[in-house]
Amino acid sequence: MQRRTFLAASAALAFAPSARAAPTTLRVGYIPILPMTPLFVLAGEGWAASQNLELKLAPFSSGPAMVQAMAADSLDIAYVGVGPALVARSRGLPQRVVASCVVDQVALVGRGALARDYDPADPAGSFRRFREREGHAAKIATLPPGSVPDAVLRYWLLRIAKIAPTDVEVIGVGEDAVQQQLLAGAVDAASILEPILTIVQEREPSARVLVKNGELMPGQPGAVVVASENAITQQPDAVKALVMLHARAIAFIHTHTDRTVDHVAQFVGKGLVDPATLKRALQRETPRFVGDPRKILTGTTGLQDFMVELGALSKSTPLEQLFEFRFYDATR
Repeated sequence: MQRRTFLAASAALAFAPSARAAPTTLRVGYIPILPMTPLFVLAGEGWAASQNLELKLAPFSSGPAMVQAMAADSLDIAYVGVGPALVARSRGLPQRVVASCVVDQVALVGRGALARDYDPADPAGSFRRFREREGHAAKIATLPPGSVPDAVLRYWLLRIAKIAPTDVEVIGVGEDAVQQQLLAGAVDAASILEPILTIVQEREPSARVLVKNGELMPGQPGAVVVASENAITQQPDAVKALVMLHARAIAFIHTHTDRTVDHVAQFVGKGLVDPATLKRALQRETPRFVGDPRKILTGTTGLQDFMVELGALSKSTPLEQLFEFRFYDATR
């Protein structure tokens, strides 16, 4: 009797399902900049395992390259600017914004003669006088066309400051190249975000912020979390779990500065940026972290309209085709 009981128990164990299913893998792309901090926190804290997720992280130098990787089914999730997400959706690529990361992330930092003589009360005159003195238009580095830093810079140039086209040259490059060109003196300014804003001001004595965050294009949406429609359809529970962790990470950022800096340091600056510099940059950025995608609808509408005007977008996309709210709503 005991032997039959033992054999029955052994058979039951042999054929019983495992107590825990294999983890679901999400391929996640990101740019190594401060607005992507929620991803760095949830990865660094190891929270994915608690949701039976495995995150395969891949760095990119720009958003447009990331959304193309998603279109090629090489990524499930992208931590990317809302500008490239708009471009992708206008081209019919099956991607949806499921959460926000940050708002008002971009500022204009200048160096050298432009920074020295810039008058915030007369930006157009400042750029004109720079060209007359220096013999060339002011060169402003930013990310490639279709990115948020590029779009909000052009909004400020055209709509707010009304800078003459002959007085400025916009140069679109990768995120690392923006910092390199500023520090090398190859450009006079940059429309860019943290931690480059802080790094440049600490390493270049002449550098200063000419136009603060939120003043280039007030209420500008910034980095967002984008999911492929394949992931939404085939792995909805995994997307939901990631968004839940993302919301948790934003709350963590506001209450655990030192631990957040430790996580950021593993991703930003390739380990070469002083943690004290990252902490100063993070403290400046923290108030702008916003996870609820509904809070960037108005800003996204304005940005999209302007990108259509620029020709960066061929057409507007109804926002209900771009945003998917149910995952963030489930975090409430």
